[in-house]
Amino acid sequence: MDIGHRLRAIRKNRGLSQRELATRAGLTNGTISLIEQNKTSPSVASLKSLLDAIQVSMAEFFSTLEEPGESKYFYGADEFTEIAPPHLDGAQAQLLSLRQLGSAQDHALQLLHERYAPGADTGPGMLSHDAEEAGVIIRGEIEITVDDEVRTLGPGDGYLFNSRLPHRFRNTGREDCEIISACTPPSF
Repeated sequence: MDIGHRLRAIRKNRGLSQRELATRAGLTNGTISLIEQNKTSPSVASLKSLLDAIQVSMAEFFSTLEEPGESKYFYGADEFTEIAPPHLDGAQAQLLSLRQLGSAQDHALQLLHERYAPGADTGPGMLSHDAEEAGVIIRGEIEITVDDEVRTLGPGDGYLFNSRLPHRFRNTGREDCEIISACTPPSF
């Protein structure tokens, strides 16, 4: 997906200049320009800040990847929608994967299959969105910060919190961390 082109189209559709969007999102005008030209890829946290500033959820932003049509009940592993922003170099692209099951716009629940390589995180900024989220760690370890609490969770451990609280995910372990998570309503 061409993230820069999609962001530019939505920004212009909303009648915002790059400067206005940068101010709303807490980023620099130069950063917006580089993202729109696909010369840099935003972290998950930066993309979330940008989308919050233009009032578009991650699910809506990436919805063009989903095929509209009849109800669908079953999905093969290759039919999930990758909603984590791709990175420019190959090594970075392998650090984080957030794969969404089905179309979050058609349901009251957003289900994700998440994978964090060692050292991967959702970005330096904290995330916040209007929802509740929960997850179970399938393998590896993940450090989760919610508000002012930090906890490292491993296989079989879980979390449940109000997503309006600032939060962040970071793999501090030595192996990939895999999580199955849910968000309701879909707002990530």
